[in-house]
Amino acid sequence: MVNYKARVEAEYEAIEKILSSLPPSVSLPNINELELAGTAALLHNFYNGIENILKQIFQAKNIGIPAGAAWHQELLGITAEKYIISQPLIDDLKRFLAFRHFFSHAYALDLYPQRMEPLVADARLIFEKFRREVDKLKL
Repeated sequence: MVNYKARVEAEYEAIEKILSSLPPSVSLPNINELELAGTAALLHNFYNGIENILKQIFQAKNIGIPAGAAWHQELLGITAEKYIISQPLIDDLKRFLAFRHFFSHAYALDLYPQRMEPLVADARLIFEKFRREVDKLKL
């Protein structure tokens, strides 16, 4: 039997490392383009970690993981339908999903610190909410 809790814990650890590497949101206007691109990559990785945890939950609950071009959006949609996490938290995560999509399809020079500041500022709190809700699940 697969140990989903161990896999989720490993993702938690990876996300903690990402969060500890993020610069303070107030410093974003003062960092160079390379540092800004690195911060964007960390935000992208943060959301990927959230998705990885959701996929582990889906597998543990025998829920099919969506496929196709819109699978990232569908993953959150199914998460809402199955009441895996709360709707307010899903709404918070949609901002990170939107950034993930932007980052995956944009050029690094198209990044703007003022658009990233709220994500960097909120990432820790959103992760803590996410973890509390996931830890209540029976896997």
